[in-house]
Amino acid sequence: MAQGHPAADQASTTPRPAPSPAHAAAAAAERARASVPQREEMTGAQSLIRSLEAAGVDTVFGIPGGAILPAYDPLMDSTQLRHILVRHEQGAGHAAQGYAQTSGKVGVCMATSGPGATNLVTPIADANMDSVPLVAITGQVGASFIGTDAFQEADIVGITMPVSKHNFLVTDPADIPRVVAEAFHIARTGRPGPVLVDVAKSALQSRTVFEWPTDIHLPGYHPVTKPHSKQIREAAKLLATARRPVLYVGGGAIRSGAADVLRKLVDLSGAPVVTTLMARGAVPDSHPQNLGMPGMHGTVPAVAALQRADLVVSLGARFDDRVTGKLSSFAPGAAIIHADIDPAEIGKNRAVDVPIVGDLRETISELVPALADEHAKNGLPDLAGWWATIDDWRETYPLGYAPTADGLLSPQHVIQTLGEMAGPEAVYVAGVGQHQMWAAQFIRYERPAAWLNSGGLGTMGYSIPAAMGAKVGDPDREVWAIDGDGCFQMTNQELATCTINDIPIKVALINNSSLGMVRQWQTLFYDERYSNTDLHTGHGTARVPDFVKLADAYGCVGLRVEHASDVEATIKKAREINDQPVLIDFNVSRDAMVWPMVAAGVSNDDIQYAQGISPAWDRED
Repeated sequence: MAQGHPAADQASTTPRPAPSPAHAAAAAAERARASVPQREEMTGAQSLIRSLEAAGVDTVFGIPGGAILPAYDPLMDSTQLRHILVRHEQGAGHAAQGYAQTSGKVGVCMATSGPGATNLVTPIADANMDSVPLVAITGQVGASFIGTDAFQEADIVGITMPVSKHNFLVTDPADIPRVVAEAFHIARTGRPGPVLVDVAKSALQSRTVFEWPTDIHLPGYHPVTKPHSKQIREAAKLLATARRPVLYVGGGAIRSGAADVLRKLVDLSGAPVVTTLMARGAVPDSHPQNLGMPGMHGTVPAVAALQRADLVVSLGARFDDRVTGKLSSFAPGAAIIHADIDPAEIGKNRAVDVPIVGDLRETISELVPALADEHAKNGLPDLAGWWATIDDWRETYPLGYAPTADGLLSPQHVIQTLGEMAGPEAVYVAGVGQHQMWAAQFIRYERPAAWLNSGGLGTMGYSIPAAMGAKVGDPDREVWAIDGDGCFQMTNQELATCTINDIPIKVALINNSSLGMVRQWQTLFYDERYSNTDLHTGHGTARVPDFVKLADAYGCVGLRVEHASDVEATIKKAREINDQPVLIDFNVSRDAMVWPMVAAGVSNDDIQYAQGISPAWDRED
């Protein structure tokens, strides 16, 4: 054990590995394929449904319409596919994302041509940014009408090309099985992502012979999964000799199912670890080496450690602006090891000393014994001084919050209490904004796939449909959508889908009657000129809408909390209701703000611990 290692006397409990999308989907596909006849004459629509079955799909989120309608007829006859009729195509896409992340399979959504397809653009872009395996099936006008501006025609292939991993336009029904097989293979291998399959109505209506491919041939698509051994050795040497190392863990650790081997690396290295917004739960928050989340609203110790590091080991992270702040000032004295499945990410934002391309699980699995060899040759690194500095930051700048001045609920208290009561086995799905940051800060995550949110794209409206999909993907877990009153009003209609389809999610609505994060920026940077951020949904207003009444209208249980003394009892009541969706309208203070904070475009050195308080750390060696 390294000197100064904070976990030296703590028992190690290896977390359950996150489901691997590639492995789970491949196994399901193999089981399904065994029961599917390999050659049979049928319509293209029947071939599409048969292909989804052969790919191992069990759930499709979608809405029918003219161009995709031929596929909905044979869908009725499928005993394998459960179709969940959503209320908006965006809801279908986000639900497929949530399903993918809790089930470990590829999420599937379906829509018709034109506006149906364009309504999927946001979740496709969201899945692309956050590396979520997704296959979107869209109908298209008949092949002879393509390019004529026919009714409900849109070039969805062209529209989604910049925001998808790959896409297909199918006009020949004979191509349907091959394209579907390739789509699922591309979505779940390498860096996971969304794939669009656009099928002309004429192809769905034509006769064809269904033939599921036994092999997939994709010239030019060969994701590198095994890292180069020389790079592994170089990385091990740097990590074994660094005086101020930091493990910078990103969402790739979740996507690759690397949590168990990552834990071994953390323990062996003795280094502090930071987990990005997309990586919360990859290393348990209870682990003494976990400094929490870095970046714009990260903890002071996490931000300071990166800035003072002499080595940053990036594992499945992409050096995005919300972590680095002003890029030229990020970790100025650090050598960089960057391991990622996507070679395009390495060196994209920050020059790299040791690049490692490969699947993160395989990379870490090889790095652990290589690091152990370095320790055996040269002894354990002395990190006692580094940890003394970090522990001083932890003691001086802990996460916390002040009581509200207006007497309304503290949103941080609500979310922290929810996390304590629902516990680490629950799934928490956040919208975007202040409530998202508080949920990332004040809930303790002990396992992968416990935290879902829209990280890269920052999509308002993500939470409710994604929570719905998460519950379908892992029905035995308690699933909480933590949403804001702004985000909630973008996709709350999916509560009707939840009620009708017996998907009992729970919603913690953090209602500050405002577009909270925008209002915070107006407070700090626009002289408190609150232009168009008041939503009139909370305390002291006419409540437009009244969320409790809205929940009741959707067939849910609606509850409201206005006093701190009622928070625990109301959460307890909601947790006891498991046969229908529940919504709690928490009326919180609109003046609460997210701290710490690094303003956009400035150096992480300028982090504010609280309003008017800027921590300073010794920048000398």
